[in-house]
Amino acid sequence: MNIHEHQAKELLRRHDVPVPQGCVAFTPDEATHAARKLGGPVWVVKSQIHAGGRGAGRFAGDDSGKGGIRVVTSIDDVHANAGQMLGKTLVTRQTGPAGRVVRRLYIEKAFDIARELYLGILIDRTTARVTIMVSTEGGMDIEEIAARTPEKILKVAIDPASGIQPFHARRLAFGLGLTGKQVDAATRFILSTYRAFTELDASVVEINPLVVTDSGDMLALDAKFSFDDNALFRHPEIEAMRDESEEDSAETEAARHGLSYVRLDGNIGCMVNGAGLAMATMDIIKRYGAEPANFLDAGGGATRERVTAAFRLILADPKVEGILVNIFGGIMRCDVIAEGVVAAAREVDLTVPLVVRLEGTNVDLGRQILRDSGLPIKSASHLADAAEKVVAAVRATQEKGGN
Repeated sequence: MNIHEHQAKELLRRHDVPVPQGCVAFTPDEATHAARKLGGPVWVVKSQIHAGGRGAGRFAGDDSGKGGIRVVTSIDDVHANAGQMLGKTLVTRQTGPAGRVVRRLYIEKAFDIARELYLGILIDRTTARVTIMVSTEGGMDIEEIAARTPEKILKVAIDPASGIQPFHARRLAFGLGLTGKQVDAATRFILSTYRAFTELDASVVEINPLVVTDSGDMLALDAKFSFDDNALFRHPEIEAMRDESEEDSAETEAARHGLSYVRLDGNIGCMVNGAGLAMATMDIIKRYGAEPANFLDAGGGATRERVTAAFRLILADPKVEGILVNIFGGIMRCDVIAEGVVAAAREVDLTVPLVVRLEGTNVDLGRQILRDSGLPIKSASHLADAAEKVVAAVRATQEKGGN
């Protein structure tokens, strides 16, 4: 789960991480009130969407060249720019051409910046450690830094047995070329940010840019948090920050049914039980020359209702030209899957090829249910057979349509 910048900064503030003063606003009048409350003479009006690159982004239908983050020098300009941004679609390199509608703003008091740095904390699955990354190239995407100047990224992996120690933070501060009181400020900043990361069960914290002020202080000029969904039950205050308007509607609907779903760009819809099997299924679809339209893990104990919901999600994607259901029944029974597939296929207008591969508990009963359904469902004996059949069926349909 992701949250907005202003929410991320509030969480950081609670953990003693220095952040600029700011107020959230949902209308131009609220933006004006926020600016007066903060005091002037310079403010930053920041669009709040779940995507990076806001400053360099552009609003759809606006040829002014102004981005989603603007520095203004009067109360009237705060009001005018808020009116130009709220309700408009902001397109950035991360949103794609569809963009995101700006529904809220964050008004901050501006200040002098001496340096812009980068700080990120994430779980590195290669080392099985929490890894802290810093760079002198603040304001740039970490992917761009890694591609162009990887030597400018300094990493420290934290052993979970000992946790972070002050020397870890000092090593990073010295690596950034900080001196004097800046080292002490950076050490406190890194230790507090790490504590926020671990206590809140975050998967990613990114401060970009992390700025050094003219007085030598450190501030999180921007902030991004991503959280482990499986830990949100421990953090109802974070769950309450969810903004469903920023999330894929299909993924939100899937979460309501306890499904793990991620929309992709291909044309073969997948329904699988188990994340590892789902990844293998997507790989073999690519092996046979097609692209998966989604990742969908129905879970190990899905009910008929959950399977039906999963099927509807797949069919709701207009790019889907074929569906592959791949179930290995352990806890999950094949007859339950078969009943769910049949029920869903009967409820919707099934116009795309459907291939089902069942194996495991009650597999014979599941296959019998599919055969007796009277629906045009192709059965497969193994995974490669299933992938080959669904790709061939989609191509045949495409060729028929082309003729």
